[in-house]
Amino acid sequence: MTEVAMTTEQPKKPNKLVMAVSFLLALPLAAILLVHPALMLDENGHYNHSILMLVMIGISGGFIHGVGFVPRFWLWKWLFSPFIAWPLMLLGYFIWLEIGRASCRERVCLYV
Repeated sequence: MTEVAMTTEQPKKPNKLVMAVSFLLALPLAAILLVHPALMLDENGHYNHSILMLVMIGISGGFIHGVGFVPRFWLWKWLFSPFIAWPLMLLGYFIWLEIGRASCRERVCLYV
């Protein structure tokens, strides 16, 4: 009788450096949205909810990947991967640093 060795596929271990980058990209954006969300206002003083929703998905993906959680379902695995999360978080940094600062300067200039 021949024995067939059963091999189980070992889950791939994520890269610790990439996990740290994901976590460190998500942390400041989450802090800004929780502590001072007015920095995400556009030049008219309004929030763009559809873009901020994408940024929040990116932040969620950054935290999920950053702590090492690997979803089983293919859709969540894809959505919370760094390939999706990082560009969405970079969009958040763009809003915060470029658009938010410009609108903040305009609001300050109105009062001076």
